[in-house]
Amino acid sequence: MTNFKDKTVLITGGASGIGLLMAEISIQKGASNLIILDINDTALQKVKDKLHSAKCAVLTITTDITSEVDLENAISKIDAANLEVDFLINNAGIVTGKNFADHSFKDIDNNMQVNSIAPMKLTSIILPSMIKRRSGHIVNISSAASMLSNPRMSVYCASKWAMTGWSDSLRIEMEQEKTGVKVLTVTPYYIDTGMFKGVRSPIIPILKPERVAQKIIRAIEKEKIILRTPWIIYTLPFIKGILPKRFMDFFIGKIFGIYHIMDHFKGRNYDKI
Repeated sequence: MTNFKDKTVLITGGASGIGLLMAEISIQKGASNLIILDINDTALQKVKDKLHSAKCAVLTITTDITSEVDLENAISKIDAANLEVDFLINNAGIVTGKNFADHSFKDIDNNMQVNSIAPMKLTSIILPSMIKRRSGHIVNISSAASMLSNPRMSVYCASKWAMTGWSDSLRIEMEQEKTGVKVLTVTPYYIDTGMFKGVRSPIIPILKPERVAQKIIRAIEKEKIILRTPWIIYTLPFIKGILPKRFMDFFIGKIFGIYHIMDHFKGRNYDKI
């Protein structure tokens, strides 16, 4: 079992949504230091005000995680505070909810950078210290979309497929080298946050962020290597493996209505969060 007591937790995109919820739970679990990276300076200030009385040192750093300069600046501030990251939670994410033909180059770059490339770069900076100490936990928040094709979110799917593939490959490397570093890959269904505002799921319920945050923290404590939620997501690899593609389209697209979930998407087409 892993515990948060007296540990340092770094969360990207931690000024809102499940990132903020996980930050609060980490404090409740006894974390001694909390580092939050987020591009939204206003939201970060609100977090700082909200958590100022917590029994935990809170360091908030305004960071565009797609900027290598910003990442280096964030690491410099963490080093200046004499902190070593025990838990890195790569949580920041964006989505562009429209057909691929309507994507701009900027849309493509932003989705791939925020959802997959930036987490890799940040992890590559922090990982050597974890390996040297022979301890640490890397948590990568991917998506159920990393296992399923879906219209009007093709680039998001691509970025999350990349995230899931990299994350579990990293886990195997850490295990083969006996580094002591744990890796958890999280693939949740749609979560009821502003990121997916307007989505409609006729059969599988949209997830509550509080519940998801609790599940992730519990999975870290139990040293799980994969967390899929709700339970039906665990069946996806098997279903994809046994069903012909056209039948899969009918089953997932027509019966479960997955291929039309983004039809009423009203969330912002985020630049970055």
